[in-house]
Amino acid sequence: MNSSDLDPFRAAESNERCRRLRKRILDISQQVKALHIAGAFSCMEVVETIYFHLMDRGTNRDTEDTFLMSKGHGCMAQYVALEELGVLSEKDISEYCTSHGILGVHPDYGNPGIEASTGSLGHGLTLAVGMAYADKLSGKRGTVYAVLSDGEMQEGSTWEGMMIAPTLGVSNLVAFLDLNDFQSLGRTSEVLPNFYPINAKVESFGWEVAEVSGHDTGALFNAVRSRKTDKPMMVLAKTTKGKGVSYMENVPIWHYRAPNADEYKTALRELGFAQ
Repeated sequence: MNSSDLDPFRAAESNERCRRLRKRILDISQQVKALHIAGAFSCMEVVETIYFHLMDRGTNRDTEDTFLMSKGHGCMAQYVALEELGVLSEKDISEYCTSHGILGVHPDYGNPGIEASTGSLGHGLTLAVGMAYADKLSGKRGTVYAVLSDGEMQEGSTWEGMMIAPTLGVSNLVAFLDLNDFQSLGRTSEVLPNFYPINAKVESFGWEVAEVSGHDTGALFNAVRSRKTDKPMMVLAKTTKGKGVSYMENVPIWHYRAPNADEYKTALRELGFAQ
């Protein structure tokens, strides 16, 4: 699958939106001393695809979909998407990580658009399973979308959620695994090499699996829309940490750091924004 499978106009629109949202995060980075910028950049296309192409965000609670950022440290991607949608305000974003603002380093339940407090890695998938099961029992027809990091796949609770989901029949659950091969300051493939191959492991737990580029919104979109079973689904999204800015890509220090003024200007140029 590739982006040509998605309507060309929508693909171009999607790519431009991701570029613009990355710039928004860079702008915020000049107001705070540090933020999880590289992890947000790695899942940007995933978040954009869910919010702008897959989700039903209507007012009918019976069909409205749910988004859960299990990878809580990637929340900047979620925040700027919610601002784009008008759920969070420009003021909310501008006051990120301030004593008088509502948005912190990880998502907090109760803030607009935030369905669960996450960031204690490994809890998000089990929360998503519970939400999907509750929706199923209540007759709600919406889908629960969750975004996970590969680092949190080392948590036992994640595998407990993976094991119980098919048993509960939560076909209304779609998880995206951000496979950027980094966990904090080390490569996942080096810290825990037997994590791979992940696709066979997920399938063995009774999930439908698709493996695509995590920076191709068309491929991400079509992977979900081409589901072949009524099993819960996991999309393995191959990504690059710090995607879009050369000096950030796959460089561990950018897990939690804000660029200085010169680095900020370089990043803007690389994203195609004139100085």
